[in-house]
Amino acid sequence: MSQLALRGGTPVRTNPFTAWPIYDDREARGLLSVLESRNWGGYPCPNDHAREFGKRFAEHHGAKYGVAVTNGTVSLELALQAAGIGAGDEVIVPAYTWEGTAAAVLFSGAAPVFVDVDPDSYCLDVALIEAAITERTRAIIPVHLGFRFADMDAIMDIAAKRGLFVLEDCAHAHGSQWRGMGAGSIGHAGSFSFQTSKLMTAGEGGIVTTSDINLADQVIRLANCGRPPRRESSGEPALGHNYRMTEFQAAILLVQLERLAEQTEQRERQTRLLEEGLKQIGGISLLPRDPRITRQASYHYVFRFHPEEFSGIHRNAFVAALNAEGIHCDGRFYEAVYKSSLFQFSAEKFPSWANGRRDFNCPIAERAGYEESVWLPHQIFLGTNEDVADVLTAIEKIKTNVTDLVGYEDERIRVQAMSRAQRALLESKPPY
Repeated sequence: MSQLALRGGTPVRTNPFTAWPIYDDREARGLLSVLESRNWGGYPCPNDHAREFGKRFAEHHGAKYGVAVTNGTVSLELALQAAGIGAGDEVIVPAYTWEGTAAAVLFSGAAPVFVDVDPDSYCLDVALIEAAITERTRAIIPVHLGFRFADMDAIMDIAAKRGLFVLEDCAHAHGSQWRGMGAGSIGHAGSFSFQTSKLMTAGEGGIVTTSDINLADQVIRLANCGRPPRRESSGEPALGHNYRMTEFQAAILLVQLERLAEQTEQRERQTRLLEEGLKQIGGISLLPRDPRITRQASYHYVFRFHPEEFSGIHRNAFVAALNAEGIHCDGRFYEAVYKSSLFQFSAEKFPSWANGRRDFNCPIAERAGYEESVWLPHQIFLGTNEDVADVLTAIEKIKTNVTDLVGYEDERIRVQAMSRAQRALLESKPPY
């Protein structure tokens, strides 16, 4: 019998990693306080806890204002709309990201233009931005992906020269810094998500950070049914949605923020330990560290898999084997958005997209999504050195016994090859 757990052997690890989300009595006290206050919702906007959370979160990231809203996709959409971006406009986005980054552009009435990513960071390749700019381009959305930053120095230079709005997608970057500047404070605005898997969470939620009070005012107006936040607000009247954050969410996030710095340091210690071990394993290569990242946040740790040193097996077989060893990971965590099953829609419903539609060819994004990247979730790195050792042991075990995976083509591989959304649908209960 093979030693690999995927083939019936004993897995390296059977104990769970650190459970996520982390909470204690502080969240419970915050929730009870809101419950007993009977002031539960998001109106007035921002309400008491949401106002306090927005202020503290913005300060933590070096921005002046933080507007808490319902989720990360909404925060992207509202920031774009507040900047006046809409019908007929184009917004440059990386091809390798969550579909919501591009969907927010469409929801704003504009069209996303996909640009390939840098192979060393999987973030927007700044060398390709200029060629993607047209007379319709109004904004750039750099995504700080996994545990790396987009090159904000180069992006801000291009934006200044071209008069473009820069909206940082920081859904993976809570607490991180670029040359001492917090994520979400470098561009004209930043967007963060507090969905369950994120580095801070209230189950759902989002925030827009900015140092432009007029932009912050307009985000509040758009999130609060069109109501201006201040008598002296200068933004244009606008129809708004109810995208307000509840006081329950804000109370949880105030406590989550208290833990962020310590958890960021813990993840960094553990991911550095992992890196030292991965460097010793052939067929695995690391995304190089950029010295301009002065505080590292790791939503997921991402490394590259090279099949030629694993007897030619597909990345998906490696991921399936690693999961069987008790090490939670993903391969097709993200994919080239323009090929994604979640990015299929009737183009006619989005005129800016239909009128300027083009074909995209982003080979690095496709290679990352379908062949190369392996993603390890952040909660692995909130535990002990032994947790990291188990990850390395499992990878070495697969490498030693890799011939047992050659030709592995059963249903488990096909499920691993699916996108997360497809797998969730396959495994979910009926909705009604």
